[in-house]
Amino acid sequence: MSFMTSLSELKARRDIVHRIDWTMTPEKAVDMYLEWGAGWCRGNDFVSSARDESIYFVIYDWEIPHVTLLRRTSGQVEEIAKIPADRRLVERSIEQGGKRPGVGVYPLSYGLKKWLSEALDGPPVERYSGLCTCRVCRNCKPEYRRGYNCAALAG
Repeated sequence: MSFMTSLSELKARRDIVHRIDWTMTPEKAVDMYLEWGAGWCRGNDFVSSARDESIYFVIYDWEIPHVTLLRRTSGQVEEIAKIPADRRLVERSIEQGGKRPGVGVYPLSYGLKKWLSEALDGPPVERYSGLCTCRVCRNCKPEYRRGYNCAALAG
């Protein structure tokens, strides 16, 4: 896969755009793909084959206002694209993710996901599925909201 640096390049790659997992977060990827992830909280949501992969966006706080598209397997992670995004939406995502010293990778907020999906002519992004995907609290308790794709991050 060639590395992409613009929305138009990625938009032209329909095979990638339609495989983006808009529910994946950095924390969930660690849980699913790395053996040292918090396996006790993943339930049945884990990688079962070396062929399993996820394509998802993350924010690196040292690369604002860019977002990075990753392709992760159990054996490796590959940067597919680094795309400029709306600075306000990126900063809000970091704020909603609970900016902390020493943490530089953040999930996208609903607003940023929606903006990217529309800019890429991708499938619609659901605001909130009704289930907490952190798989810890199952009902979005405040102490588990930070950094996960919960209702708390949907706004």
